[in-house]
Amino acid sequence: MKTAITECDSGRDRGRWDPRHTVLDVVIPVHNEEHVLAASVRTVLHLLREQFPYPFRITIADSGSTDGTLRVARRLASMVPEVRVQVMSRKGRGLALKQAWSTSDALILAYMDVDLSTDLSALFPLVAPLMSGHSDLAIGSRLTHGSHVVRGAKREFISRSYNFILRQSLRVRFTDAQCGFKAIRSDVARALLPLVQDDTWFFDTELLTLAERARLRIHEVPVDWYDDPDSRVHIASAARDDLLGVWRLLRSRSEADPQLQSLRKDLGRLGIDESVPTM
Repeated sequence: MKTAITECDSGRDRGRWDPRHTVLDVVIPVHNEEHVLAASVRTVLHLLREQFPYPFRITIADSGSTDGTLRVARRLASMVPEVRVQVMSRKGRGLALKQAWSTSDALILAYMDVDLSTDLSALFPLVAPLMSGHSDLAIGSRLTHGSHVVRGAKREFISRSYNFILRQSLRVRFTDAQCGFKAIRSDVARALLPLVQDDTWFFDTELLTLAERARLRIHEVPVDWYDDPDSRVHIASAARDDLLGVWRLLRSRSEADPQLQSLRKDLGRLGIDESVPTM
């Protein structure tokens, strides 16, 4: 089902910020997060204003909130020129990211979870290889060398088990599918997003799996990550949906291959067997 964006607000007094030349768009997907949204946006805003030397935007992507989240988001957008709000009529992190990324004019598209569990010191290592053209996507990883993670044994076991299943079943090489800290070049997003079917938590895994199949370059950044004790993720239902998504990708691999082949050609990721004529 196609869900239209019902609202797009932004600050009135743009000042030095010119939306026509946005380099980085940081999307924060939210659903019923009124208690933490303002503080999180201000934290990200302060970091970007102090340390990011190019024009940026923060997009609050609200998907079906029923509390005061939208009211807080609108107030921030009315006060801060770098903040805008997009509103979707139904819930889904994948849906929010698809809509926000698909309608953004920025060169680099990123997202982070509103709880800011990932230390923001990793943001610039995340976007730098995309700005230089070295990579197509970049992900924060809690499971690669150099990362530092503080969380309970249960969540640690579930995370490692899930990523082990991905490596064994889908033969992927990325280490951490679900860390809520990712970035992508806008031209890559425009080509890749129409192939991603999931609108919920499996969106990240499907996006990365299709990117690998298209031979796109995925850069991994070790992160410092601190578990949010107030996390709204329902582990059992998320795990069920993830496993169903894995099964769907296993069954649909051959069906998607022609589209991925076209994507490889469009983005210049041909392998030797495809780019060199057979003698």
